Amino acid sequence: MDITVHRPDELTGADRSAWTALQSQASSLGSPHLANPFLAPEFALAVGRCRSGVRIAVIREDGRPVAFLPFERSALGVGRAIGLGVSDAQGLVHRPGLRWDARELLHACGLSMLEFDHLVEGQNPFENRSLKPHASPVIDIHDGFAAYMGRLRERSPKFTRTTLAKERKLRRDVGPVRYVHDERDPAALLTLTRWKSAQYRRTGRSDRFAHDWIVRLVQELFHTRSDSFAGLLSVLYAGERPIAAHFGPRSASVLSCWFPAYNPEFAKYSPGLVLHLHMVEEAAAASMAYLDLGRGEAEYKDSLKSREIRVAEGWVMRPHPVALGHWARRAPVRALRNAVLARPELREPASRLLKQVGRLRSGR
Repeated sequence: MDITVHRPDELTGADRSAWTALQSQASSLGSPHLANPFLAPEFALAVGRCRSGVRIAVIREDGRPVAFLPFERSALGVGRAIGLGVSDAQGLVHRPGLRWDARELLHACGLSMLEFDHLVEGQNPFENRSLKPHASPVIDIHDGFAAYMGRLRERSPKFTRTTLAKERKLRRDVGPVRYVHDERDPAALLTLTRWKSAQYRRTGRSDRFAHDWIVRLVQELFHTRSDSFAGLLSVLYAGERPIAAHFGPRSASVLSCWFPAYNPEFAKYSPGLVLHLHMVEEAAAASMAYLDLGRGEAEYKDSLKSREIRVAEGWVMRPHPVALGHWARRAPVRALRNAVLARPELREPASRLLKQVGRLRSGR
């Protein structure tokens, strides 16, 4: 394989165009998982402006780029999928039928190992016993919003009826409901991040917006716009007040549901669910294929999803002491966390404990 490794700003315009072309053709060529916006060059470039150590491996055939692997590399040669912890799709973006050798690729990248938590399907050379599959729910809209709502009513009639009734009640109690699919007001983005930070603290989770690089990344993506990629802020207003919002990247065919949040003062109206139904309607009107709700257990995801795709978590390694040392530190913690999440009898008590921690944090 002809492999070169570059800093993000070293990619040529031709390289970026080739990367975008691979993504735009992915769905029609039988690889819809590669059309995810987290695999786009724009996402990699934005992370590269917020974090050091970002690199992009380019595989060429006869001088032409045919695959791209964005990753982050530590000084010791430990690699992480780009944006690990916040990206919902990871892997090699490649032409159909490309075969590669995982160890050769790692060696060319100067890596002893490469860690994933959302490795997409179709990455067979990376697959090994350490990679564990996880379900990631999606909302199919390839046949339009009416068809999706028809299936939702058939599968969950009470949920659908109740959610639509709550939106009507919201109009009566608060005022006119207005949805903006592509809100460009930076103040609305700031409101969303404040809501989300409060939600993280309230539920005992780590506040992602306490990390400066994530704040800067969201700002970078908010100002990134092209036909094939954009950071999309969607806001639900009631009586001219924002009551729910979502920010996430979109490609030409996939909208990734990334940071949703709402004002808890309006919780009884389920504004987050109302917001998601509006997002689905607008995405369908734009002829998108699906919304990716992201890996993880959540009641609203179970209610809205059409089906599940698979992503994998684990490592690809070369024989190396640094790789073995990193694996020995990380594997037990990850195994324990996944064991708790996989078992409802453990997950529910853990969730209650986190919420109690959140109440203590907020002094309630």
